[in-house]
Amino acid sequence: MIGQLAELNWIGVLLAFVAYFLLGALWFTLFFSKQYKISLGRENETLQNKAPIFIVGPALCSLVITIASAVLIYALKVRSFDEALKFSLFVGIGYLFANTVNIAINPNIPRPILYGVITGTYHLLGMLIVSIILIVVK
Repeated sequence: MIGQLAELNWIGVLLAFVAYFLLGALWFTLFFSKQYKISLGRENETLQNKAPIFIVGPALCSLVITIASAVLIYALKVRSFDEALKFSLFVGIGYLFANTVNIAINPNIPRPILYGVITGTYHLLGMLIVSIILIVVK
C-alpha cells in the first residue's frame, strides 16, 4: 500500500478532495439547507456550525475518503469513465450511502431516512466527482 500511495497523482487527489469538500459546503448550506435542518428536527433554528470542527472535521473526512478512493482506483485499475461510474456506484452506495443511513438511525436524528437520503446522496455524488477527477487527472 505504501508503494501505491507514492504512485498516486497527488494533484488529482488534491483536486478531487477540493471538489468533494466544496460540494459538501454547497450541499448543506445552499442546495439542501432547509431539508437538512428538517431532518435534524431544527427547521426553525440557525445551525451553530461556525466552529472550526464543523469545517476541519468534514475536510479531513473528505480527504481520507478521497485518498482511500484513489488507492482503490489505482489498485483496481479503474481507467475509463464507465469503470469510474461503476466504482462510484459500488463504493458510494455500498459503503458511503449505506453507512450514512446506518449512522442516522439513532434516537438523536428525528428523521433518519430524510437525513440518510440527503447526506448519503451527497456522498454518492461526491464519490462520482472524485472518481471522475481521479481518472481524468492522471
